[in-house]
Amino acid sequence: MQPKEFLVRLNVCRGIGIVSKYQLWKVAAERYEFNDVATLTLVAGITGHRREQFLKSWASQSVEEAYQRNRHMPFITIIDSKYPEILRNMYCPPLVLYFMGDIRLLQSKCLAVVGARKMSSYAQKALLNLLPPVIHQKTTIVSGLARGVDGLSHQIALNHEGKTVAVVANGLNRVYPPEHDRLQRMIKRHGLIVSEYPLDTPSLPHQFVERNRIIAGLSQACLIVEARKKSGSLITVNIALYTA
Repeated sequence: MQPKEFLVRLNVCRGIGIVSKYQLWKVAAERYEFNDVATLTLVAGITGHRREQFLKSWASQSVEEAYQRNRHMPFITIIDSKYPEILRNMYCPPLVLYFMGDIRLLQSKCLAVVGARKMSSYAQKALLNLLPPVIHQKTTIVSGLARGVDGLSHQIALNHEGKTVAVVANGLNRVYPPEHDRLQRMIKRHGLIVSEYPLDTPSLPHQFVERNRIIAGLSQACLIVEARKKSGSLITVNIALYTA
C-alpha cells in the first residue's frame, strides 16, 4: 500500500479519533510501513477495545467502499507539496483535506474570523467596518460557514470580490446549516471549501471543535468579533495562540 492510499483509508476508517489517527500515521511514516496495521496500532499505543474496533473497521467492506468513493474527490494529504506548511506544523494537523474550489488559496495570506452564531448588531457593524479594508489588501478570509459571524464574513468577502475559505465540519456533499446552500455554492465558485471529513459525514458537535483547529491553523492572524465565555470561538482563539 502506498502512503496516500494509507492516508485516505485511515481517514475514512472508524474506531479511533483524529489524535490516534495522527499518531498511527506518524508511526507508519517513520517505519515506512503501510500494510501491517495490526503492529502499527500497538506501536502507536492503540490498545484494547479501540484497537479491536479500528482493526475490524479497517478490514471491512464499508471502508473499502468509502475509500473507493472518496479517492475520486479532489483532496490533498499531509505529504503533498500543496499542503500548507503553517497547517502541517500545528497540533494534530488533518491528514487529508477534501476540497472544492481554488486550492491555491491555502497558500495565501489568511485571516481567521470567528464569532457568535447569534450575532448582535454590534458584531454586524464591526464586520462591515473591519473586513473590507483587509479584503482589499488581498487577505483571504477564513471561517467556518456557520450561522452568524461566519456566514456574514464569507458574504462580505464575496461582496467585495475578495477571496474566502470555508472550513466545514461535515462531508462536502452535505450543507450545514441548510440555509447556507447558496452561500456554499458561491464559495465553491469564487473561493474554497475544505473538510477533513469523508463524504456523507453529518455535522456532529465534536466535529465543530475539531474543525476550529483547521481554521486557526490556516491563518496568520485571528479576529474574534464576539463570543460567549464558553464557545467554539474562544477554542479557536486558544488554538491560534498555541499555534503562534
